Amino acid sequence: MSKAIFKRAAPYKQDALNLPVAEVASAVGFYQETFGFSVVSMGDQPHKHAVLARDQIQIGLAENGGDPSQEGCFFEVDDVAAAFAEIKSAKANVSEPEIQKVNGKSFMAFFVVAPDGLCYMIAQPQPE
Repeated sequence: MSKAIFKRAAPYKQDALNLPVAEVASAVGFYQETFGFSVVSMGDQPHKHAVLARDQIQIGLAENGGDPSQEGCFFEVDDVAAAFAEIKSAKANVSEPEIQKVNGKSFMAFFVVAPDGLCYMIAQPQPE
């Protein structure tokens, strides 16, 4: 199975390196198994956090008291079909890929909701 290249991470709010989770230690495994992220660093100042990386992107999970159901990221990939197959094979809760408009541009996209409540849109730009 070919793997998609993750090219860009854009947070829904301010900071892709400060995504709120209830417990970093239990959340990290989901991101490794589902998205193929690896742990770059972990720490506990100013609160528990982890930085995860894959291909050209990094995200951070943090026990910062934020509401995960109101946050997440847009991940741009080079091959949405490969990303979908990879993530679905990890038994994640995914939506079926469909065309979505984001800031006036068309993307083939699907959504993944993590157990911590964070929502991710995985998308590939489509020709206009």
